[in-house]
Amino acid sequence: MVQCESIRATVISSVTAKPEAHIESGRLLNRFFAVRQHSLEITANLDGEDLLVQSMPDVSPGKWHLAHTSWFFETFVLKADAQYAVFDASFEHLFNSYYNAVGPQFARDRRGMISRPNLGQVLDYRSHVDSHMAQLLESGDCSEEILAIVELGLNHEQQHQELMLMDIKHVLFQNPNFPAYKAIPPPASPPARPSLWLDVDGGMSQMGHCGDGFCFDNELPQHPTLLSPHRLADRLVTNAEYLAFIGDGGYEKSALWLSDGWSIINTERWQAPLYWVKTDHGWQEFTLNGLRPLDPAGPVAHVSFYEADAYASWAGHRLPTEAEWEHSADKVGQPAGTLVPLPAGPHWPQFTGALWQWTRSAYQPYPGFSAPPGALGEYNGKFMCSQMVLRGSSFATPRGHARTTYRNFFYPHQRWMFSGIRLADDL
Repeated sequence: MVQCESIRATVISSVTAKPEAHIESGRLLNRFFAVRQHSLEITANLDGEDLLVQSMPDVSPGKWHLAHTSWFFETFVLKADAQYAVFDASFEHLFNSYYNAVGPQFARDRRGMISRPNLGQVLDYRSHVDSHMAQLLESGDCSEEILAIVELGLNHEQQHQELMLMDIKHVLFQNPNFPAYKAIPPPASPPARPSLWLDVDGGMSQMGHCGDGFCFDNELPQHPTLLSPHRLADRLVTNAEYLAFIGDGGYEKSALWLSDGWSIINTERWQAPLYWVKTDHGWQEFTLNGLRPLDPAGPVAHVSFYEADAYASWAGHRLPTEAEWEHSADKVGQPAGTLVPLPAGPHWPQFTGALWQWTRSAYQPYPGFSAPPGALGEYNGKFMCSQMVLRGSSFATPRGHARTTYRNFFYPHQRWMFSGIRLADDL
């Protein structure tokens, strides 16, 4: 059992930017049920069988997501009360993702083997946790630290909501019938237009979160950074532009690729972005709405860092750093994204709300960052190695997460997330 004292030492320094701000439990209760209900709404269009499949090691079954997000609240909030009776002791092992301070975890690449507990038992687990969380929040007898953990847990579940859509898309893609998650045709993209460029003179800029709102610990501390003169494209790379890269032999020219990227595209025989399907009628793209003709004006999606970097080299540009991206996004100011469909309005390639955008920045701690002790200190800090940063948000990102300081991160070969390309240049 995780002791409240170890949580207490972690939360104040890492969960909230302004720990002295009191979080009102009544408001948090309403938000709790809204977030928890939305996870179930995501699964409403799926059959029970859909929620059991693990299509690759990086994908988790939908049933596991529903259980793990409940495990988080049980482990880090409810178990702090010595009188709380756990729903099932075996769940601590089955649904622990990576918290070594809590205990051992079931192998990530074998989550699809957990046929029992069945989906009904997992839903009963969610109801059990929700009931006890409601009693706790309604009692008003919650410390500020516990309320902060609840807020972290809600943001954590929202991260899993986007992951659920990423994962079910990959699961459905394995089916040769290409079934749709939602059989709703997406709107046509606005006509493609030439890129405009946002010029930045350079100089000192502040980077990182500052304010009263929630942020994750990897967005802290805010710190000065020196920017060289540069420019960023005002829109994302389109499918038509990426098709030109393919047509020019982009996947066959080793000079364009980083060494590891060249190795993986040859080992995996990549010839196009994930979810592109070449048919007798030309390229089609598998979407959450099923298989559709490739939209030339739409933003190219589901590319790895290696593909984004190779395309940028081919186009005579580069990827932005995360400091450059954040500075320009703060200057321009963009609304947050909404759930499918994509795009929306004439300016779909905004900084947020379309696709996550690869940067050339490695995922590392900010100057002055220190992962706090305790189990929740494992949330971000221990992953700050061997991954690359993506910025912005996607159409599937919960609205409150589309802030300009948010740091998403994936390994450079991964591409099942909703990732796209924005170009940059030196000036």
